[in-house]
Amino acid sequence: MKRKKIGLIGAGNIGGELANLAVTKQLGDVVLYDIAAKEDFAKGKALDLEQGSTQSGADSRVIGSSNWEDLAGADVLIITAGVPRKPGQSRDDLVGINLPIIRNVAENAKKYCPGAFSIIVSNPLDAMVYEYHRVTGFDKSMVSGMAGVLDSARFSLFLAREAGQSVKDIRATVLGGHGDDMVPVLSHTTVNGVPITQFIAKDKLDAIIARTRNGGGEIVKLMGTSAYYAPAASAITMAEAYLNDEKRLLPAAAYLDGQYGYSGFFIGVPTIIGGGGIEKIIELSLTEEEKVALQKSVDSVQGVVDVVKKSI
Repeated sequence: MKRKKIGLIGAGNIGGELANLAVTKQLGDVVLYDIAAKEDFAKGKALDLEQGSTQSGADSRVIGSSNWEDLAGADVLIITAGVPRKPGQSRDDLVGINLPIIRNVAENAKKYCPGAFSIIVSNPLDAMVYEYHRVTGFDKSMVSGMAGVLDSARFSLFLAREAGQSVKDIRATVLGGHGDDMVPVLSHTTVNGVPITQFIAKDKLDAIIARTRNGGGEIVKLMGTSAYYAPAASAITMAEAYLNDEKRLLPAAAYLDGQYGYSGFFIGVPTIIGGGGIEKIIELSLTEEEKVALQKSVDSVQGVVDVVKKSI
């Protein structure tokens, strides 16, 4: 079998780390795409990665390009194109800036990569994945947003550090929009099956939930730009699950069609990701408090999606 092709839209910080992980894991050949003004930058980063791959023995090829024809037939598209957050900005502040960018990407993806499993990373994520799906017309199973894996990773790390447990044993998930109203689901959070409440007191859990909700903002404040290592690792986890048909249970922004009582937009929910893309949405039994929190998150997402709809 010939190697798979992975298209990375945006050659910035996340794009570079995505390419590095894809090569290291030998998931396939990589096309690192950016706009014409940044083509040389993309080519230089690709060459640097290829030279580095000689130390790991990875044979995957990496090319930098500003030509969508080089992406033709990609098996996976991971889209990071857009302006990253700056200190003081919310994800929603970016909607007007990044909307034209995601529409352009979607038009080209529709033309050149109709069979790709698309993973959207651009912010505001839930609105961007909605618009990408609308413009491409791709099947809902083949379009997803990378948020839940990242948010759950942050939640898991904070829990592991507070509990003094290995991060490998934390089982946690975060529902809802990728924003300040996301819903860490304590009722389904365990240390290998043991409820997390046996390890961490309520006041500490409340503080961890608050920190998780502000996880991206904390990094923006520290670095002056958005995170990239953890987002890239999270998107690659999703891509790997699709390419290897792993049937992994991963939280992702998926299109709801009645699940959890909602329809018509993308929001973070537990999904099964395999060779068919988003193969199934898992509906968790939630506490009344969690249901109220999810409704609040849905309202926030719907508000941004309504802004997108008004601009169509």
